[in-house]
Amino acid sequence: MRTIRVEAPAKLNIHLAVGISRPDGYHDLESIFIALDFGDTLRFELAGKDGETGVVMRGEFEPVPPEENIICRAVSLFREQTGFSSGIRVLVEKRIPPGGGMGGGSSDAAATLGAVNALAGGPVNRTTLAAMGAALGSDVPFFLEQTPAAWVSGRGERIRPIPAPASCYFTLVNPGFSSGTAAAFRLLDEFRGDAGVVGKPGPHETECVNALAGNPRDWPFANDFLPLFLRDSTAAPGAVYRDILAQLRDLGAVFAGLSGSGSTCFGVFPAREPAETAAAALSRRWALVKTAGIQPEPSTT
Repeated sequence: MRTIRVEAPAKLNIHLAVGISRPDGYHDLESIFIALDFGDTLRFELAGKDGETGVVMRGEFEPVPPEENIICRAVSLFREQTGFSSGIRVLVEKRIPPGGGMGGGSSDAAATLGAVNALAGGPVNRTTLAAMGAALGSDVPFFLEQTPAAWVSGRGERIRPIPAPASCYFTLVNPGFSSGTAAAFRLLDEFRGDAGVVGKPGPHETECVNALAGNPRDWPFANDFLPLFLRDSTAAPGAVYRDILAQLRDLGAVFAGLSGSGSTCFGVFPAREPAETAAAALSRRWALVKTAGIQPEPSTT
């Protein structure tokens, strides 16, 4: 029996600028993505009846119904475009919190497309896989690129690989609740509409990429969702985010922010020890220390 094992990394948005809503319903983005040495593990095998996809998820998070599971959607899309029909079974060790702004579903989708393409004998080239990924979700192309960091633009389909920051330790803090991406974008549009403003231009691409190589204390990065959530700092999620970010800074983070549209916060530390101290202090909210990482090629057994 042929089995393919893939590590699907989480990502952080170190910077996220959101443009106005486009006619197709998406938003133009400018963002810096960093892949982490932390994520889900997926194992794929050819098994079951033709056309069947079985997904088993292990972990502390509630399983996603098959009709909503992006892994099932990725297999279905691959079958539609290639005619591949063999049964697929997938075992997922789920570690990335759903709705945490860390790209867990998108990373799993990218891992699925690559693994099923390998099981099918490689009928689809890289460009076509990227197009499939973009059809599944805006973050999927980044994970298919398998780069440690990237400047991401368009609605997420334009990927410019860049070097990951060196000697940075990220303390990730998830508050224990999820943040729906679609709902967050609707709230952002409503917030801007009520205020009569649109997204302000952020730092230029060249400025951002150059800054990433420098001291995190000097990073000019921001997340356009954070002011939206912090506008009411006395109620969740604003109060929770404000508290976590303040504690990260008090514990020595030289930069702190929110990833994606939430809900995971992160602090950047110049050394492992203070990062681990911060994680221990905030562990009641699911905190851990990770560094920049890169998705390995699928391994076959």
